[in-house]
Amino acid sequence: MAKKGHPSARKAKKPATVGTGGHGRRALEGKGPTPKAEDRSWHPAGKRKAAKDRFDSVKARHQGGAPAPQKRTVRPISVEAELVTGRNSVIEALRAKIPATTLHIATKIDMDDRVRESIALANKRGIPLLEIPRPELDRLTGADTVHQGIALSVPPYTYAHPLELAEKAEAGDSSPVFVALDGITDPRNLGAIVRSVAAFGGYGVIVPKRRSVGVTAAAWKTSAGAIARTPVAMAANLTQTLKSFKDRGYFVVGLDGEADSSLPVSQLAGTPLLIVVGSEGKGLSRLITETCDVIVSIPMSGKTESLNAGIAASVVLYEVSRQKLEKKKS
Repeated sequence: MAKKGHPSARKAKKPATVGTGGHGRRALEGKGPTPKAEDRSWHPAGKRKAAKDRFDSVKARHQGGAPAPQKRTVRPISVEAELVTGRNSVIEALRAKIPATTLHIATKIDMDDRVRESIALANKRGIPLLEIPRPELDRLTGADTVHQGIALSVPPYTYAHPLELAEKAEAGDSSPVFVALDGITDPRNLGAIVRSVAAFGGYGVIVPKRRSVGVTAAAWKTSAGAIARTPVAMAANLTQTLKSFKDRGYFVVGLDGEADSSLPVSQLAGTPLLIVVGSEGKGLSRLITETCDVIVSIPMSGKTESLNAGIAASVVLYEVSRQKLEKKKS
């Protein structure tokens, strides 16, 4: 024991006047073991564990029968409605200034005058050019489509009204010629008929709204761009449309391979004419047959029983055009 007055001697502790409330005692208590890294939210290992827990909970919820969120799927380009393929068809469409969104060009394409002009016209109109691999272009246009390395994306076709076409044609011609289709479902027939109408001075083609073909990419291609110059109208009711044309003074002629009479073209050269073409197999429907002024057929020699709709319309349109020209000369 140190002597009294020695520096190391314990001094008497002065009694506390105010207590600490146990703060000092609790400060000396331990805080337990250090938590693991994955248990600390601020640690990278803790953040990884939290992300894994969230993923596991979502996975367990989906496997438990809860509906998974619906994924958005990108719909491919509709070939029949939005792509014009082929070099002639594309360049004719661009020359006619039809609305277009994109010009697709295959990589390493064999450049010719048509492709160069198509690119120049697209640049002039501000249409974006997209160079894509040929397999991708094959996928967009379809396996059976011959695109020749070029395709043009166009918006859906805007159909005209039949009576509006008639009024516009009558303003400049006293004997306009129109063609109506009944039961034609092949777009290539539509394209061929539109091309013939444009070649022989017709003013438009009328298609019914139901059970008939519309203007598709196949029709664009077959017409070689003639659809851009010759309007196609859609009739909600073809029978009523034929009656409306008859009220305007048109002579309605129906083509049917089984008819006995031939087309009296010489008598109709100066008359407004509406030619109705039926399908090769079924022909004209009953209501259309009853509405027409006359049902005629194309005389043929040989063993061929019938012509398809496109060829039949071309023969009749040529004969009508020839008779009109002869009448003008005389």
